[in-house]
Amino acid sequence: METALVRGTVVATHCVPSFRGQKLLWIEPLDDEGEPTGRRLVAVDTTQSGPGTCVFFVRSREAAEALDDPSTPADAAILGIVDASDRDTSSGPIAR
Repeated sequence: METALVRGTVVATHCVPSFRGQKLLWIEPLDDEGEPTGRRLVAVDTTQSGPGTCVFFVRSREAAEALDDPSTPADAAILGIVDASDRDTSSGPIAR
């Protein structure tokens, strides 16, 4: 699982039938320090999150498996909302 920040919503007037009724969101993946990393992507939302929310998500086949119809062609799915996070720094130095 990875964390991301929800950046906005996606509206699709034409989509595959299994996407009908699904909420699609723009998300921006975050690194271990909570900083944006990588490119933004579209994810299917299973949590009723919204812009500005920190979430955790999965990619690839795990994304489709998280949905009601596992044959849905989803590349990413939001599985939870991050309420708080505490990173353990005892395992090594912190890059500055």
